[in-house]
Amino acid sequence: MGASNLTNPCSYNIITFLITVLVFISHMKPTLASKAPKTCTNFIKTSCNSTTYPSLCYKSLSPYAPSVKTSPKGLCNAALSVTIRAARNTLSVVSKLTEQKGITHTEAATIKDCIENVGDSIDDLKQSLKAMGSLIGAKADKESLMADVKTWMSAAITDEDTCTDGFAGRNISPTVKNTIRNSKLGIAKLTSNALSLINHLNI
Repeated sequence: MGASNLTNPCSYNIITFLITVLVFISHMKPTLASKAPKTCTNFIKTSCNSTTYPSLCYKSLSPYAPSVKTSPKGLCNAALSVTIRAARNTLSVVSKLTEQKGITHTEAATIKDCIENVGDSIDDLKQSLKAMGSLIGAKADKESLMADVKTWMSAAITDEDTCTDGFAGRNISPTVKNTIRNSKLGIAKLTSNALSLINHLNI
C-alpha cells in the first residue's frame, strides 16, 4: 500500500469500491456505508440532517462516502448524480405504462406528457450538474454559477410537479395514477434533498 493510501482516511480497496458502486446503481442500496471510515459517513449524515428527507439522503449518498470524503461540493455532485439516475429509472417505469393492455387514449396522453416532463427534468438536472462542475475550481463568477445551479434545480422541481398535473379533470385509472405518483415522488424527494445540500454550500 502506497504512502497516499496510508494518509488518506477515506481510502480503501478500489476493486471493492467499484463493484459495490455497480451494485448500488442497480439496486439503490447503501452497501458501502459500513465499509467507509466514520469520518466520511458522519460527514454525510450530518450534512443530510439539513435536508427535507434526511434518512433518504443518507441512504442514497452514504455509498459515495469513499469518493466524497468530506467535500461539500463532492456531496452535492453525488446528490445530483443519484437524482439523475433515479429520474432515468422513473422515465423507464412511466414509459412502460404505455405497453400495458387497456390503456385509454386519455391515459396515454397523460403518460406522454409525464414522460416529456421527466425528460425535461433530467435535462435540467444535467445542466445543474454541469454548472456545479464549472463551480469547482472557479476563481470568479462563483455567485453567478451558483445561481445557475439553483435555477436549473428549481426548473427540475417544476417539471417533476407538472408530471402529475395531467390528472386533473381526467379519467385516469388508479394503477396509472399510483405508478406515476410514486415514481415522481421518489425523484422529487431526491431533488429536494440535492437542492437543500446545494443551498447549504458555502462558495
